[in-house]
Amino acid sequence: MPRVPLAGIVDLPRRSHWTLDMPLHWTIDSRLRLFAAVCDGDVALEEVHRMIDVAVASNALGYRKIFDGTHGDTRMGPIDILAIGVRMRALEKEAEFHGPLAVILPEDKHLILTRLLGILAASKRPLRVFGDADRARKWLDSVSHRRVPPEPRGLPVPAL
Repeated sequence: MPRVPLAGIVDLPRRSHWTLDMPLHWTIDSRLRLFAAVCDGDVALEEVHRMIDVAVASNALGYRKIFDGTHGDTRMGPIDILAIGVRMRALEKEAEFHGPLAVILPEDKHLILTRLLGILAASKRPLRVFGDADRARKWLDSVSHRRVPPEPRGLPVPAL
């Protein structure tokens, strides 16, 4: 399967179904130390795992995270949603610091994601659920300044 390089750091498999109409999009901004994900349509388990894979491979676990599920939906069942929560909790052992997480959900999605939110809420990172994106951003900005994450470990970047 052909590989697509991601910023020269990690290779991800190229899949023919990766198109602009994918229901889960994310942006990683290393300058702002922000991981932003937006749902727009029916999100499948495979797409969530792909997003998590990218966050791990990009060393973005310590970044602030905002997940906007306002326009998202899913056909995932309780077992799939539980598997996401279990995987995310397991990632806590891989990183010393997990950045705060703001989740934006309409009221009608709270029941579907109760287990996942419960698992995530038990973690050591700050987490809040919002119905409004502006309030989520303001909270994320306020909480992100309370604790400074450690610098990523690895080889030093040579000066240009």
